[in-house]
Amino acid sequence: MSDVRDTMNRPLRDLRISVTDRCNFRCVYCMPKAIYGRGYQFLERSALLTFEELTRLARAFASLGVRKIRLTGGEPLLRRDLPVLVRMLAEIPDLDLTLTTNGSLLVSLAKPLREAGLKRITVSLDSLDEATFRKTNDVDFPVSSVLAGIAAADAAGLRPIKVNMVVRRGLNEDSVVPMAAHFRGTGKILRFIEYMDVGHTNGWRLDDVVSEREILARIGKEWPIEPVDADYPGEVAERWRYKDGAGEIGVISSVTQPFCSACTRARLSAEGSLYTCLFASAGTDLRALVRSGASEEALRAAIEGVWSARTDRYSELRTSETKDRQRVEMSYIGG
Repeated sequence: MSDVRDTMNRPLRDLRISVTDRCNFRCVYCMPKAIYGRGYQFLERSALLTFEELTRLARAFASLGVRKIRLTGGEPLLRRDLPVLVRMLAEIPDLDLTLTTNGSLLVSLAKPLREAGLKRITVSLDSLDEATFRKTNDVDFPVSSVLAGIAAADAAGLRPIKVNMVVRRGLNEDSVVPMAAHFRGTGKILRFIEYMDVGHTNGWRLDDVVSEREILARIGKEWPIEPVDADYPGEVAERWRYKDGAGEIGVISSVTQPFCSACTRARLSAEGSLYTCLFASAGTDLRALVRSGASEEALRAAIEGVWSARTDRYSELRTSETKDRQRVEMSYIGG
């Protein structure tokens, strides 16, 4: 295994693989219905990387230092026969294999995914309030079905379970404390995410961002908390634990406290484009290379060439002038 680093000496350690650009939710901060409604053209199935192609690329990334792969989307559980892909990826040695989902299909898929080799899971849930959650997902999906999915994942042994909540002012900031109260003491790790300016379809404004400081103040007013050291270099969430021993929370503060200098993540879109930043405007086509029958060495060289030239640090540079910069949509490359 070689250790490839970018122009800021950041190693390549994490790979997020989008297995589909489709989703059954229309969350207002990611795939708003006004854009992704009827008539929107998603990728044809033939454009998606096959499981074999994804596995070949994953092995190439692993040989360059990747130690964690997260399957994303769209909604990854919509990809047919996903446990088959999980089983193939789980054969890669020394790999932390995980997945982020909206939880809507977990009741039936949690056990097959665990049996295939998935180690743990992250579920997106933006509120426990029924009206707020249905407004957020914009397809009238009930909270109870997501909670049932989380329970199914827990029963299947997909642990630890992390629950991600994107906090947007005027939408769900009043759900911060109820969410914390619900997951305290359960062994599940609740993580709050500052609303980010990914893509152009979500109408992002800085005024809509509920900062880490405000989130922690809301939690700390109810239960004393204290900081916890990061689990590993490049961890995106700042960790906090309840002083009474009821577990921990995390906050991902890409807007108010950027962590670009420690970012070790690459992203692979569903049709095989490599992106080196969540806020990137363009990617590098790896699908053509893998479908040309390129050798493992050639795949490695292509990935290494892209990463070694990487200069991304968008969140550190974010200003009013970056507002109109072209950026790929989150639904296309995952979060």
